[in-house]
Parts: sequence; structure tokens; C-alpha cells
Amino acid sequence: MFEKVRDTLLGKPIDGQLPSRVQQAIQKQQDQSEILIAWVQLGLVLLFCALYALSPKTFSSEAMFAPVPYALSIYLGFTMIRLIIASTWRLPSWFLTISVLADMSLLMFLIWSFHIQYEQDPSFYLKAPTLLYVFIFIALRALRFDVRYVLLAGLSAAVGWMILLGYAVHYGDGMSVITTDYVIYTMSHRILLGAEFDKVISILVVTLILALAIVRARRLLINSVAQATAAEDLSRFFSPEIAAKITHSESWIEPGTGQTRNAAILHCDLQGFTRLSMEKPANEVISLLAEYQSRLVPIIQKHGGTIDKFLGDGILATFGAAVQTDHYAADCLIAMEEMMAESARWAKERSSAGQPPQTIRFTAASGPILFGAVGDKSRLEYTVIGEPVNLAAKLDKHAKDEQAEAVVTLHTFEEALEQGYNPTTKNEIRAARHVGGVTGLIDLVVLSPEMVVS
Repeated sequence: MFEKVRDTLLGKPIDGQLPSRVQQAIQKQQDQSEILIAWVQLGLVLLFCALYALSPKTFSSEAMFAPVPYALSIYLGFTMIRLIIASTWRLPSWFLTISVLADMSLLMFLIWSFHIQYEQDPSFYLKAPTLLYVFIFIALRALRFDVRYVLLAGLSAAVGWMILLGYAVHYGDGMSVITTDYVIYTMSHRILLGAEFDKVISILVVTLILALAIVRARRLLINSVAQATAAEDLSRFFSPEIAAKITHSESWIEPGTGQTRNAAILHCDLQGFTRLSMEKPANEVISLLAEYQSRLVPIIQKHGGTIDKFLGDGILATFGAAVQTDHYAADCLIAMEEMMAESARWAKERSSAGQPPQTIRFTAASGPILFGAVGDKSRLEYTVIGEPVNLAAKLDKHAKDEQAEAVVTLHTFEEALEQGYNPTTKNEIRAARHVGGVTGLIDLVVLSPEMVVS
């Protein structure tokens, strides 16, 4: 029962210790909040200066002390220093504590000085409407999403007002200045304790309500930052398009949900990698694989492709599946041409460095596919299913028979032409080819890399 009430009031607690990267992200948000607070404070003090300059002065010109200009000047200087420090370094907790106490102390001093400025009894300042400014300073601390400084601001304001009340009673006419008559209180400098306690209670209640709101907001902030960090991490393990689908989904993603659409499937394969992985040291193999992927993946993504999965030395990419387009086949073949050029450059660089060049094969097919989530509730994966997926993989093996580095179906090639693809490579139609694992004959197009080597 207690936990239910607690969760209702404060929000659900955060499970476990937050990872350091999440804590750093939260700290960054708080640092930015301190800069915002400093700018708001600067705006307030400039507003107060303008109001003071424009407002008529009701006290005597012969008054011995006019504290407002001095208080505003001090506060303006302190605010400027605070803004510079907040914009340059991370404000330490002791400085933030001093800042809160300085705000309230300056305000209470300003209120206290009114009885000297207007040459009245100390109880005179208890009726000053300037007390309302304490709520501005308390609310200002809520921008940081740290309940400690909200509570400190509220408690220091309440204690400060109690000190002013005690001073007014002690340095006035003693207990004789206290009245229980509200009319007399409003018409004189007499003190109504109930009215002053109401002010203190109002300050404390507003502080507690804000503190409660900050606790809930901070938990929401932590959850939000944690989810944003998780989404950022997610984009490293998934393609950006898949990560966006997961994080921006309006409902829970369930297994078995998907969409049918037309797309192009691209298959990349590092020739002879299996034999090489058995002959070379593990670090050298992984390094080669990383370099191969780092060269091709940006090209695929540059042309709107989505990495579906890494298959050892193979890369399965889709065009028009995760993000539906009307030029999926053209994007696929344009990306393939650029990757062929990159493959040729890579081979040339390795040869110049005295390393064996690596050959990459590219195959593509297009047609209707099913794109959706598979697995169970504990482990989901977005994937593509359909004949083009299987055909692209089978063409990879068939490319050896064609002695070709890039093979696409004639259907895909013609679709790409219709979608605006303008070939820059030599292409050769090879009709009625028998592809292992495929029933019937298929018309293929072999793209030659000669014209794209630079």
C-alpha cells in the first residue's frame, strides 16, 4: 500500500544504479539548466532596475538611506559573475548553495531596509509586497530539477521572514505591537501574528508542492535521458531507420506484425573470406572485416539503404523496406556502382601496401517482400522475408559461375532504369541462366567494374 501511494505521488523509482553515461547526460542537462537560470536571473534584475527607475519614489528625498539601487547593483554584479561561471565551468554544489542563500538574504535585507528608508517602525516592512518575490526565487530553482535547492530556497525564505518578524517585535514596542484585531492590523503598524504565520505557511506549502513536482519531474527526466541514451546506443546496433522505428513506434512492437512492399535486396560478400579466416590470426581477420564493412556501410546508408544484418563476411542490405520509396531499385544499383569503385580502390591500396587484394561480390534482386518483426516478446528482430531475399543470396553463389563481381536480375535492372538510374558501368545481359536452388531460368545483368575504377 505504501509503495503504491509513493509511486502515485513521486512516480516509479529508477531500478538499479544508473549507468555512468546516463548520469553524465543528466549532469549535462543540469549544467544547461544553470545557464538558463543565470539568464533568467539577469532578465529579472534588469526588469527590477527598469521598474525602479520608472516608478515614482514615495519616500522623502531627505531619507537617510535608499537601499534599492545598492541591492540591485550588488545583485546585478553577482548575477553576471554567476552567468560567466555557469557558461564556462560546472558550478559546484557549494556555489549553488551560496547562490540560493545570497538571493534570499539580499531580498530579506531589501525588505528590512524599507523601515529605515521610509523612517517608520520595523513592523512597517512586514506589509511590503516585495515578499512575493520569494516565490519567483523559489520557482527559479525548479529549473535545475534538483529538489535540494528548491527546499533550501523555501526554507531560507521562511526562516528569513521569521527573523524579520522577530526583529520587528523585539525592536518595536515589544509585545505591545502585536494585535489580534485584523482591522487594526490593516490600518496601523501593529503586527498580526496569524497573518505572518500564514505567509510562512504559504512559502513552505508552495516549496513542498514544487519539491514534489521536481521529484516527479526528475524521475521523468532520468527516464527520458535513459531512453534517449538507449536509443542512441540502439542506433549503433541497428540501422538508423530501424532504431527510429523502434523508438518512435506509437504502440508496443509485437512479433508477427509486418508490411508488404516492393524493395530491392543487396547482398555483399567478401570472396575467399572463409579460407582466409582459417589461415590468418584472429585479430587480422577481424581487422580486415572491420575495414571492409567501414568502407561499404556508409555508401549503402548514403543512398538510402538499410543494413538488415551482417552475415559474417556478408552484408544484407535493403532499399525501400524500412523506409518505403519509389526509387528503391535505382538507389540499390547506384550504391552498387559506388561500392564497386570503392572495392577497386581498396584492392589497389592493399596491393600498394604489399597486402593481398580482396575481391567483393555484389548481387541484387527486387520485388515484393514482407518487412516486419519476428521472434517472441523477449527477443525481437526486424527483418525482410520474400523471394528477392533468397534470390539475392543465391545469386551470390551463382556469380562465381558467371565469373562476375556484380550480378543483378534483369527485372531489377529494368526497374532501376524506369526509376531514373543512369548506368555508368558496362552492363551485359545474360539471358536464361540457371541459378542453383531456383526453379526455371532467370535473365541476369552483369555489371563490369572496369569503367568505375578511378
